[in-house]
Amino acid sequence: MGGAEILVRARGLTKRFGDFHAVVGIDFSISRGEAFGFLGPNGAGKSSTMRMIGCVSPPTSGELTILGLNPVTDGPAIRARLGVVPQENTLDLELTVRENLLVYGRYFGLPRAVIRERSAMLLDFVQLSDRAGDQVEPLSGGMKRRLVIARSLINEPDILLLDEPTTGLDPQARHIVWDRLFRLKQRGVTLILTTHYMDEAEQLCDRLVVMDGGRIAAEGSPRALIQRYSTPEVLELRFDPGDHEQAAEKLRGLPAERLEVLADRVLIYITNGDEALAAVRGLGLEPLTSLVRRSTLEDVFLQLTGRHLDD
Repeated sequence: MGGAEILVRARGLTKRFGDFHAVVGIDFSISRGEAFGFLGPNGAGKSSTMRMIGCVSPPTSGELTILGLNPVTDGPAIRARLGVVPQENTLDLELTVRENLLVYGRYFGLPRAVIRERSAMLLDFVQLSDRAGDQVEPLSGGMKRRLVIARSLINEPDILLLDEPTTGLDPQARHIVWDRLFRLKQRGVTLILTTHYMDEAEQLCDRLVVMDGGRIAAEGSPRALIQRYSTPEVLELRFDPGDHEQAAEKLRGLPAERLEVLADRVLIYITNGDEALAAVRGLGLEPLTSLVRRSTLEDVFLQLTGRHLDD
């Protein structure tokens, strides 16, 4: 972490609901200006952890400090310095774009003149200035998401919490949101996010933790996790459905680090994909299609959790 200021620190952080352990004794630290991700399958403990950081769910045990404060005793003071982008947009659809910012700014006790000034800057930042007087209801999903991000910044937060920030958006809208979030990080805003999109995590996160079963399975930068838990390249093969299982059985004899047999394709984790493809053909197999690609975070998840994130 170097000499960076730590904004969030957890040691042995635990959350129980009755006999169910949602989060089991996890440790992590998040520095100022960092983009930090919580990733994992549904039920892994990501949302419970985010709710504790957001001071809306108290820890059962362990230590948690946010901005140097205790979320149990200093919740209001911490929340005043947080921005929150929830998974659902929770906008007032009958108000205009500008009015949504005005109402939210008043929650923080900001003077109307300050809210008006900040609203103009924020709407420009999220490219919604030309829709300021429009009602929210007819806006596209991408526009609504950008408005939620603008709203979350009205109090000039030290930390921005983002829960699945681009779920349900088309690719163009996702990339616009990514651009805005990257610009916020450049300005020194600390981002803490959950996401099911592996390309999103690779684009945005400086570091991330992979959670499974309430525990942290791995931690590091996207590049470091790929290097540690996968291979430089992956060979994807598709065979005729009638030959799929027999081909997969033959492929098990290849000197690969790992082989994943999925319903529609076989993944061979290898250092050199072209050499592996030549070895496949040397076995007398000719796939319908073949693809050599670099390893991704999705491959890391298959290794660590044994299933896709959206299962």
